Amino acid sequence: MPSKSRTVKRRRRHYRSEIRAEGAAETRQRILEAARARFITRGYAAMTMQNIADDAEVALDTVYETVGRKPELVKLLVEIAISNTDREVPAEQRAYVQRIHAATSAREKLAIYANAVADIHQRLAPLVKALESAAQAHPDLGAIWREIAERRAQNMKKFAAELVATGDVRAELDVAGIADVLWAMTAPEMYSLLVDQRGWSQAELEAWLADALARVLLRTRADR
Repeated sequence: MPSKSRTVKRRRRHYRSEIRAEGAAETRQRILEAARARFITRGYAAMTMQNIADDAEVALDTVYETVGRKPELVKLLVEIAISNTDREVPAEQRAYVQRIHAATSAREKLAIYANAVADIHQRLAPLVKALESAAQAHPDLGAIWREIAERRAQNMKKFAAELVATGDVRAELDVAGIADVLWAMTAPEMYSLLVDQRGWSQAELEAWLADALARVLLRTRADR
């Protein structure tokens, strides 16, 4: 049976470990927030790692140890904007994707996705704009942008196939065409045009998007 003193020491070590983990998470969050602000407002070239360290009030080595090099940091910013966590989350593990899978009608699936798009793009659209601006001058960022765009296109093909499987989609549409419509109408650029430039609210964008996608993709009562 362990002695009382050993039990107390283990508890103290566990407590100190929790404190260190919390401190590391707070430091990481400050770094990510500083990097996001710099990237969006000043662009990639002006987003130096030293400036991020200064803004986050940490040592430069801490920035590299926590989030890696600049290109890796930019990719991380994009991933956490999509997941709304502090980590990359694969598409199949995201809550809204699981809700889409559980929905039985194409209309419901589209409504869930429209809600997710409006939520995600408030975080993602400013990053995409900054990433696109920097991609031509910085090959590393160009590769990141192409990877993200291709992954999104592949995810839209999976979503399109799921919609077709419900039997609710217009007969003349195929998976490739549906995927292209989804890819274009739910792009971050669409969010920027309607919300940032035309002053739509997120609720207005969500309602329009759900309705527009249903009108373009789904069969009407007359079709049935």
